Amino acid sequence: MSSFIVRGARIVDGTGNPWYRGDIAVEGSAIAAVGDLRGHKAARELDGSGLVAAPGFIDVHTHSDGSLIMEGEGHSHIRQGVTTDVAGNCGMSLAPVTDQGAAFLRRAWDETAFDWDWRSVAEYMARLERQGSSINVAILAGHGSIRGSVMGFEDRPPTDAELAAMKNMVEEAMRDGAVGLSSGLIYVPGSYAKTDELIELARVAAAHGGIYASHIRGENDTLLDAVAEAIEVGRQGGLPVEIAHFKAMGRHMWGKSADSLRLVEQARLEGIPVTCDQYPYNASATGLGAYMPAWAHVGGTGALLERLRDPEARARMKHDILSGTDGWVSLHKGVGWDNTLITRCIPNPSLEGLSVAEIAGRWGRDEFETAFDILLVGEGNVSVVYFTIGDEDVERIMRHPAVMVGSDSSAIAAEGPLAAGKPHPRAFGTFVRVLGRYVREKGTISLEEAVRKMTSLPAQTMGFWDRGLLRPGMKADVVLFDPATVGDRGTYAKPWQYPAGIEHVFVNGQETVRRGEHLGTRAGVVLRRGR
Repeated sequence: MSSFIVRGARIVDGTGNPWYRGDIAVEGSAIAAVGDLRGHKAARELDGSGLVAAPGFIDVHTHSDGSLIMEGEGHSHIRQGVTTDVAGNCGMSLAPVTDQGAAFLRRAWDETAFDWDWRSVAEYMARLERQGSSINVAILAGHGSIRGSVMGFEDRPPTDAELAAMKNMVEEAMRDGAVGLSSGLIYVPGSYAKTDELIELARVAAAHGGIYASHIRGENDTLLDAVAEAIEVGRQGGLPVEIAHFKAMGRHMWGKSADSLRLVEQARLEGIPVTCDQYPYNASATGLGAYMPAWAHVGGTGALLERLRDPEARARMKHDILSGTDGWVSLHKGVGWDNTLITRCIPNPSLEGLSVAEIAGRWGRDEFETAFDILLVGEGNVSVVYFTIGDEDVERIMRHPAVMVGSDSSAIAAEGPLAAGKPHPRAFGTFVRVLGRYVREKGTISLEEAVRKMTSLPAQTMGFWDRGLLRPGMKADVVLFDPATVGDRGTYAKPWQYPAGIEHVFVNGQETVRRGEHLGTRAGVVLRRGR
């Protein structure tokens, strides 16, 4: 007898094939049967009429490393049908690290948030397993964390010994079960690395069947060169490439996604497996410090703050933000301070929700001076949302078959230790926004294609061969949603809102969400590469 059966749902199985009416039987943690199961018995039956049954969604681009340690129930993701998070993106993973690497990563978190009783990927995974998680979790080894662990915030090539140490850290991470290597090449210290360094580390990941997932070196003026660099790492490193939050950033770049997608297509024709992920919004999010030139960050956050107190350094920063330097283009270009909103500034939360331009008006100061002062107030840790992407680019990228869905967010709860500021609403709405706005309302892509981009495509990309499809023998990560009502509710002003239309979510066969409410179940497992 099965644990439960879903009866009469519209099954969208993850392949991209047209939906069909059928039943799904689950035994333990796996799918036992799919199809016409009228003679099949189960301990519990669910009426799936009027609902779509799909594989649990896989979020390939998250920053849930810390949030799932602090809040293991992962509300903002699981409540929109996400059953698996891939963490450690943009080069900033919480493991592997040395003591030095852990020290600089602490600055991005409340020092007392957790006790950092790990250094290796294996130790981090063991910690997560002891606590339990409502979501399955896989880990990418972050190049920035590894470089910072070995070299600190030094803007120079590594010595032979330092490169060997970094390769050893990647080797250990891959043996521990990391699914690949990530990079964040607009962030320090990752931005200090040259392409040859990335290739050397990528080769280590490739030897273990890993991927290279990159927040590329630029999405503004240098977009095409940055995409080409990521592809070159894959070509010479001998591994698949996954380009993060694919976009063309800044008004002057709108339409350039057609050119960048052609680079992806050309690479795939050459036999280089390149994929991309995307969030369905025209605003991005990062730290305000990312607007500052790389030289301003040399030596770490303390050194940046000292430079922000120096009038001459400020003048140089303003010049470089406006004009660029050494191939670097600021996020400010094509965005401006009027489209840059402060979303988190712990020492002064009254700034949250206001643009830098609005704050400058209130303070009666130059906008650049205001931005520098806000960074000082926030001790270098200030979050922003910035409106930068054209609607046509969002839809063009979404339609491409090699693009999947990724939230670029942490799994967090609307009430809890991380419920502060005004985070990008993508944390609460990425997957349901695709289903509601871009499938039902706009018809940009079909329901079946949207589900493929959320399930089998990311499972294939990350090597999760027992997930991403509704097939007998696959793990029973299943989401049931109402196609007529599913959608996001969060806004930039009020992001802390769970979505509509998600009726049931099962993780490894255990019900975790019922009629939109979290049951407190922690059935998630750590997914290790090749196991």
